[in-house]
Amino acid sequence: MAESTRTVERALELLAVVAERGPVSLTECARDTGLAPSTALRLLRTLESTGFVDRGDDGAFSPGHRLIGIGAKALGNDSLIALARPSLAELARQTGESGYLCVGTADRGVLYIDQVEGNRTIRHVSWVGHRFPQDGSAVGLALRGEIPAQGYVAVASVVDPEVMALAAPIRSAAGTVAALSVVGPSFRLDEERIAALGALLTAEADHVSGLLGAPRDPGGTDGPDDTDDTGNDATDDEKAGGL
Repeated sequence: MAESTRTVERALELLAVVAERGPVSLTECARDTGLAPSTALRLLRTLESTGFVDRGDDGAFSPGHRLIGIGAKALGNDSLIALARPSLAELARQTGESGYLCVGTADRGVLYIDQVEGNRTIRHVSWVGHRFPQDGSAVGLALRGEIPAQGYVAVASVVDPEVMALAAPIRSAAGTVAALSVVGPSFRLDEERIAALGALLTAEADHVSGLLGAPRDPGGTDGPDDTDDTGNDATDDEKAGGL
């Protein structure tokens, strides 16, 4: 019984290191927990097989979908919704498209937990309460951290091929816990408009991440930039019209 308890303690210590520092190497995990590398590797492989830890192509360990899901539940969807709702409303106001808040599920799905509907005549209807697979979706890529340098993903919806979806990750100190998404008809979202929407989406996701205690990206912002190209404050009509 004592040995079983010690094994659990060691696994929890490893989880804490990965959650607080990840991506983290095996050497760092072993050093920070005082475990032999072989012991740390054995426990990390078990955690990886059960979804609590992910291992990247470079061998580094990061929080897995089950650990992130537990963190999101501990935070509480209601609390997350309350924190993200102003950003969703701002996305819908400035873009006219529908904005969503999404979290991952234990079986590698995507759950839509909140929406602010756009004001366009042709707009996306609510997916709140619906669950879809992560594979191939913008939100799934965002939740897994498969994000290009611009900070967001834009792909045709795997659910509706006539819809284009953009997504950006929301992070806490432990890692990615959710994603913001903007969804609209493909005919309206050309390359230029996607870039404009993506910049706004990333800024709002970074803002919510800051509220959750995520480390600040030196190159990022705490919220949308409400200035025009001259550095002057843009009016509401200019901001909405530019998107």
